[in-house]
Amino acid sequence: MNTPDHPSGLDAYQPKEIGVRVEAAAAEKAAAPLATTFMLALLAGAFIAFGSMFYTLAMTDHGMGFGPARVLGGIVFSFGLILVVVAGAELFTGNNLIVMACADGRITLSALLINWSIVFVGNVAGSLAMAVLMVMSGTLGMSNGMVGETAISIAEAKVALPVMEAFVRGLLCNALVCLAVWLCFAARSVTDKILAIVFPVTAFVALGFEHSIANAYLIPVGLLAGGTNISFAAATQNMIFVTLGNIVGGSLFVALVYWVIYGRKGIGSR
Repeated sequence: MNTPDHPSGLDAYQPKEIGVRVEAAAAEKAAAPLATTFMLALLAGAFIAFGSMFYTLAMTDHGMGFGPARVLGGIVFSFGLILVVVAGAELFTGNNLIVMACADGRITLSALLINWSIVFVGNVAGSLAMAVLMVMSGTLGMSNGMVGETAISIAEAKVALPVMEAFVRGLLCNALVCLAVWLCFAARSVTDKILAIVFPVTAFVALGFEHSIANAYLIPVGLLAGGTNISFAAATQNMIFVTLGNIVGGSLFVALVYWVIYGRKGIGSR
């Protein structure tokens, strides 16, 4: 049906409409059976790992300058979130948007925390499983072992990050990831969703921001590839502070800001 806001019936949803759609989807996610949520979370961990694998390959012996190589890496990493959104899966970082429904009283805080807990554990399990499979596949030996060397260097750089940098990079990362998911709720086609994902995700990867679920693959695979400067303590520290940053970036900087603007109690509904 044509409306003044959508004269062709194909135009993107307006920002206020996006907020309504995000809250409806969030309430549905929180009410989903736990087993279904966990299985979808396993898939999301695997999907993000596929994007991380692609990124590792693209960054190996690329022969490009620093900036162009980072942009290329970001583009190929986008594959992971495209799979999550289009194929269907539950990703912890994107689910930070559920805070909108919680703030509006459509779901309880306990339902929010249960969803986050199950999805996070499932994502990490899926990512870890893919790290093991990647090593077993022998793909890290491609290009005379250079792919494995890239995997190691990526992992070692991550665990060497100071705590504050890990936190802030996590915050900035998930602000962009949640904006990508927010833009997907404006979409009316698969093509729209892919285009909405590519630019924010490419930006966060190119800028060196930190994604907790990607790190749940990238750090273990670097360790399994033979990295000697990767300790369990350093890996755990990275995961904790990147995850906290992801929560703040997605929940506060995107979900709560848009709830204030477009939520039922926000100025967008008056």
